[in-house]
Amino acid sequence: MKKLSNLKILQLGKFYPIRGGVEKVMYDLTLGLSEKGIHCDMLCASTEDYPSGTIELNACGRVMVVPTKLKFSATMLAPTMITRLRAIARNYDIIHIHHPDPMATLALFLSGYRGQVVLHWHSDILKQKTLLKLYKPLQDWLIKRADIIVGTSPVYVKESIFLEAVQDKVVHVPIGVEPIVADPYRTEQIKAIYKNKKLIFSLGRLVEYKGYEYLIRSAQELSDDYHIVIGGKGPLLESLQQLIFTLGVSDRVTLLGYVADEDISAYFAAATIFCLSSIWKTEAFAIVQIEAMSCSTPIVSTDIPGSGVSWVNQHDQSGLVVPIKDERALAHAFKAICENPALHDRLIRGSKMRYDELFTRDKMVEKSLTVYQAVLDTNNYSNRKVSFV
Repeated sequence: MKKLSNLKILQLGKFYPIRGGVEKVMYDLTLGLSEKGIHCDMLCASTEDYPSGTIELNACGRVMVVPTKLKFSATMLAPTMITRLRAIARNYDIIHIHHPDPMATLALFLSGYRGQVVLHWHSDILKQKTLLKLYKPLQDWLIKRADIIVGTSPVYVKESIFLEAVQDKVVHVPIGVEPIVADPYRTEQIKAIYKNKKLIFSLGRLVEYKGYEYLIRSAQELSDDYHIVIGGKGPLLESLQQLIFTLGVSDRVTLLGYVADEDISAYFAAATIFCLSSIWKTEAFAIVQIEAMSCSTPIVSTDIPGSGVSWVNQHDQSGLVVPIKDERALAHAFKAICENPALHDRLIRGSKMRYDELFTRDKMVEKSLTVYQAVLDTNNYSNRKVSFV
């Protein structure tokens, strides 16, 4: 039996530079495993015109970026990924492929790889109906091909209609991140901007599934002691700004647009509450929640059917969970936390405690190693008696 220290692992899929949650998980696994002396590489496609090439992370890890030729139905088409994977696949004991990514799945299908496959199921394909029709046979093949399927929360993988028949090979490994470290000076600057305000912070692309309409509408239920700050860019910027003006809440809601990394950490630290107002299952986990938790910030999130969001933020432990599309429920939760010092203090402690217990990068890496060991250990794997969480 091959020792974990001698393993060679490839994280396959998505994009570079790191922008979304899936590629962040891939990158953090590559970095975390390689820093432990385990050979781990990442093969992905370029985005934002990033040049193709190889980025050496350390002696045991690298990121290989292949060029993207075009974009179709929210999918990057990078034919070079196929030829690159065919050339290197046999060098790896395990290919850890990250779904959804049709390009990566096609590359694996055509690679001739005969080794072990770990399928990381980040989310179902929900919105791109045409893409799913085209991709479904390949997705079915990938599910069957995988030796084990990893979800980010027990709720999401249990509720996925695509995984109903393979629950015997499904486990979950929560996403983990390094703690957010904010610049104290910048944090105090932000607090000074919103002096004497209860600051509600949210962060993400300005798209429909994020539910920002309801977060903005919640300001109608709040006094001017509160201020909602939303960071991020996206196609709904103008319509959301118009909604703020129409509702007359410009004194209580600010759209920040693009926020630099150093300012994001400061907003997490300065916020009284972090709010995740998402309304669709497209929001499968929400890494921003655990980033906020690492700063001891209480969370108000929504109960999205079939999503792992409300598993991440445990109601009355790390924050409060409210129904989707309900601005009054959001406002009520904000007031419940901010106007009850005992509850606020308890959720501050509970938020950081839940992060420390489940959502650190080290824990994600260690649990992934347990998955890899289970894949290699035929007895443990076939009997499904290994605990992954």
